[in-house]
Amino acid sequence: MQTFERDLRVDAPLDEVWAFHSTVDGLLALTPDWANLRVDDVEWPEDRDNEVLVEGTRIHMSVRPLGIGPRQTWTSVITERVEEDDHAYFVDAMEDGPFPEWEHTHSFFADGDQTVLRDHVEYRAPLGGVGALGSPAVLWPMFYFRHQQTRESLGDA
Repeated sequence: MQTFERDLRVDAPLDEVWAFHSTVDGLLALTPDWANLRVDDVEWPEDRDNEVLVEGTRIHMSVRPLGIGPRQTWTSVITERVEEDDHAYFVDAMEDGPFPEWEHTHSFFADGDQTVLRDHVEYRAPLGGVGALGSPAVLWPMFYFRHQQTRESLGDA
């Protein structure tokens, strides 16, 4: 398994950063246009009371990076969601999609009036070794964009 990790400090309190990242609207705002993301369906657990991505939520999406090739489907399930006073995290795992394995942990840590966000992805790249070599070239710009959007929406630290 390969890993990818990137941290960001945001000039906004934990509760704001957490809320921004915890919805489908946040997912759409944090995905670069070049990915051509489309959310096709969301399966919500029966006991939810709002639009927050809670444990058991399944998001059916499709992407067409750079408009090249056919759309690729991607189904993610929120497998874990924990919220404490000074930190919070949720995990989404790909059930179906272009990567043989993908697990993304979104962690948030309070640091005074600021928040440290950590994206940690464990994945197995498509196409074996060739995909493993090319994956960082896709992940770095994607997460750079996500972090820029977070700063623009919430505050630059």
